[in-house]
Amino acid sequence: MATTALRGTPVDTIGDLPTVGDVAPEFTLARTDLQDVTRPEGRRVVLNIFPSVDTGVCAASVRRFNELAAGLDDVEVICASEDLPFALKRFCGAEGISNVTAASGFRSTFGEDYGVTLTGTGMRGLFARSVVVIDADGTVLHSQLVPEITTEPDYDAALASLG
Repeated sequence: MATTALRGTPVDTIGDLPTVGDVAPEFTLARTDLQDVTRPEGRRVVLNIFPSVDTGVCAASVRRFNELAAGLDDVEVICASEDLPFALKRFCGAEGISNVTAASGFRSTFGEDYGVTLTGTGMRGLFARSVVVIDADGTVLHSQLVPEITTEPDYDAALASLG
């Protein structure tokens, strides 16, 4: 298990993020139209993982990755949370989010497979804020569990790992 924090209070996760050099676990998430989304073969992927789009920092990360994705070639950015697809669709529609894929882990083992499900707090069951960048061959290029849930991820480091 790994540990992050919520306003300075330690919060554990169910496991550990895959580390740089690992083969990324396969996953299936639900798009806002309830269709499955999996890791696309032959494309690089940025996974922006967060607790809930209905919080300010999570919303900011989705907005920022949406902006960044517009300038990335051959990269799919997937913003994943335990929010229901309906909430993600509402947010993306209201915010004009169109360059990323918003996806829900509500019917999958994504949180366990990636070690990001929070345990032991009022936020248990939600995802810890983290970023995983995966190469076209499935190798993890970058992995960050944000040390404080109320802060944004290191966008620069995630982009730098893409080369």
